[in-house]
Amino acid sequence: MAIERVAEIDDRVPIRRALVSVSDKRGLDRLMHQLVTNCGALEVYSTGGTYTALKDIARDLSGLTVTAVSDYTGQPEMRGGLVKTLDFRIYLGLLSETYNVDHQSDLTRLSAVPFDLTVVNLYPFTRTVATQGSDCEAARGNIDIGGPAMLRASAKNYLRVAVLANPDDYEALIEEVSTHAGATTLAFRRKMAAATFEATALYDRAIADYLVSRSDTEVSSPYATVHPEARA
Repeated sequence: MAIERVAEIDDRVPIRRALVSVSDKRGLDRLMHQLVTNCGALEVYSTGGTYTALKDIARDLSGLTVTAVSDYTGQPEMRGGLVKTLDFRIYLGLLSETYNVDHQSDLTRLSAVPFDLTVVNLYPFTRTVATQGSDCEAARGNIDIGGPAMLRASAKNYLRVAVLANPDDYEALIEEVSTHAGATTLAFRRKMAAATFEATALYDRAIADYLVSRSDTEVSSPYATVHPEARA
């Protein structure tokens, strides 16, 4: 597979559509209000509890439209929320390039939309494993899959997509769009991409360190282990 080089980009990218899925909902209301104030009408695609929170915000915020990812993709969430955003149309919207004719054709063919902003923070793995009484099953259940995938795809495409992995960066985005008439600059997107890769690296490091430090007994103790020979 040959990796294609991008030759043309836009420095400033207006924010019109966002993909939002957060476990930490601090500052979400202010962020949405400021984005609509500075960017105009905003389409947000979301999942689960974030979708519910955004719908509540949208009731009092003209200009904010909220769509469930499952309605957009046509696929229901897997029981337990294990699969929500791992869908071709989602990643086409994150990774497509503005001046790639084939990418734009794919967007049109599939009635997909390009995302200009991704706001995702991850399942609270480190907080979970630090909780007294937490076991390996609680830890395993808080290993985020879709979140890191969305973050990494968005960060890779910093040429077009702004990405936030931490609520502490919301104010920086608000300042950016207020300064640049509702758009993000390449310099800002690159900075946020670097912060995002740092966040996902630390997240993976914490998971690996936890699993390495567990004994076989700790790993197996939450479960009633069924041995195949016992079923024969």
